[in-house]
Amino acid sequence: MNELLAYLGIAFIRLLALLPLSWIRALGRALGVLFFHTIRSRRHIATVNLKLCFPVLTDAQIKKLVREHFVYFMQALLDRSWLWHGRPDVTLKRLKITGAVHELQNNEPVVLFVPHFVGMDAGNTAFTQQIQRKLITIYTNQSNKTIDAWILKRRARFGNIRLFGRIAGVKEIIAALRSGEMLGILPDMNFGPQESIFVPFYGIPTCTIPSLHRFSRLGKAKVVPVINRMTHDGYEVEVLPAWDNFPTPDMVADTTFMNQQLEGYIATMPAQYYWVHKRFKSRPAGAPSVY
Repeated sequence: MNELLAYLGIAFIRLLALLPLSWIRALGRALGVLFFHTIRSRRHIATVNLKLCFPVLTDAQIKKLVREHFVYFMQALLDRSWLWHGRPDVTLKRLKITGAVHELQNNEPVVLFVPHFVGMDAGNTAFTQQIQRKLITIYTNQSNKTIDAWILKRRARFGNIRLFGRIAGVKEIIAALRSGEMLGILPDMNFGPQESIFVPFYGIPTCTIPSLHRFSRLGKAKVVPVINRMTHDGYEVEVLPAWDNFPTPDMVADTTFMNQQLEGYIATMPAQYYWVHKRFKSRPAGAPSVY
């Protein structure tokens, strides 16, 4: 039954890619509103996260922001139809890379800091299609083998990318980074206290993987943030200037700086950040659960 549902889901996504973007976004809006009202557990997680991060907002403002987030989340999920199965001319038209693209133009080692905004898959498609430099990234395997194989194949549809599982050795990744391949990482999630540290995020001690510090130090690489923003006609993939004086020898200071920068990026589009994740699930010793 699970395999049948997987194949049906993939078939639905492939068919969805044939529709105009306005239709896909309208369906995403309808499903987002529906799931906002029906998936209480994720609505609760997003509400708690936003209340912790934006304590000055009223309950009504928080509710509005959560509802908007569910809409963006579902629209981005359905957009994977054309991102992964749409014609190349369609993806090229709808994905605009802007900003400090010059940071990517030579073989200088680069680590891309890609926060968890809903459009993160749009950035992957845009880079692999439009940037003539190989991208490497780290992914988490899906439990369903059919879905896992499909996702890996579609994320690599334009080639120019290598995907490493989380259990992959660091040495091969560092060697690729030093040889001129760009490494894209998304370290702003809670993967548990193992190999993580607690640093402030919106003033809250937050379990954070210091991988941005580690990979940039080991690879002798600069860090270039990439912000993926959903727009009316597709996505803007904004390349920001490389951070000055990063990395430093101080892992805690660097990871704290990363979270501070992330707060600024979120401020530009708070409803598009990934609030349905239990970002504060891991707590310092003795601290109560927030969920």
